[in-house]
Amino acid sequence: MSSIGRHISKLSGFAPAVPTPFDDDDGIDTAAFERFCERQIDMGATALVVCGTTGEAPTLRPAEHHVLVGIAVDVARGRVPVIAGAGSNSTAHAIELTRDAEAGGADAILSVVPYYNKPVQRGLYAHFQAIVQSTGLPVILYDVPSRTICGLADDTVARLAELPQVIGLNDATGDVTRPLRLRPLVGPDFRLLSGDDVTALAFLAQGGNGCISVTSNVAPGLCRNMFLACRQGQISSAQRWAAPVAKLTAALFRETNPVPLKHAMSLLGLMSAKVRLPLTRLGEHSEAELAAVIAQICDSYGEHMVGTIGPLARGSRRAAAG
Repeated sequence: MSSIGRHISKLSGFAPAVPTPFDDDDGIDTAAFERFCERQIDMGATALVVCGTTGEAPTLRPAEHHVLVGIAVDVARGRVPVIAGAGSNSTAHAIELTRDAEAGGADAILSVVPYYNKPVQRGLYAHFQAIVQSTGLPVILYDVPSRTICGLADDTVARLAELPQVIGLNDATGDVTRPLRLRPLVGPDFRLLSGDDVTALAFLAQGGNGCISVTSNVAPGLCRNMFLACRQGQISSAQRWAAPVAKLTAALFRETNPVPLKHAMSLLGLMSAKVRLPLTRLGEHSEAELAAVIAQICDSYGEHMVGTIGPLARGSRRAAAG
């Protein structure tokens, strides 16, 4: 097994669900994306998760998927694995995205439960089985019923975990008891990852391995410290780190992800706040709240917890202080 294969098989900690930056012409800002991926690796990300929900995957064209995966792979240079979102409610389309991600050098795929058409559990199993059979890449299942309507039953996860390439689950159900239920069914090596920042600490405390995170895009240092304290059994310390993480997370989910996140990225001088329709810019009240929370984190915990602060962020801090 390659070194990256080992990284994927033992994936833990916080991996950012990376947003996709757009330029003034609504195209991909490749330079901003490259800089952002490098920043996340420098700040301790354990993987880069691209072309997922936070990356506005539903609005990305196949060629744009290919470009984003390629940039992430080139930036990572084997230092961390690149996990490519490759999901669809069409099995055939999901297979196309999976094969393209493999051709682009991705180390694994994140494959979401089919949305809108509401398959039953045997249909979900058949969907993921077909994807696994189409690729040599490891597959991480993505269960997010708030967006897909239907979800993966524990028994279906356990059946899929018997397929050697299915190595983990990104669980965005918010059910913090799920690691306790699933671990006896899937074995000790199967990666149980939270896909819900709100409940991530509780998920980790119940035996989860890590988190595919929106919040860590903004404050990777805080998220890393919270995870390390939890893993080392320092629960009081983990809870102290969790307090600012929870406050930031609440501000980042006042409106539909990734709208608040993209605004936060613009405050930090990392990328434009632009999102693609049907998403629209953040409301003014939410903008002010988010700016105030980021300013408070910088003042209380140090700017190094959110990486390099740009001119827009300094301006937002002055505004928040005023």
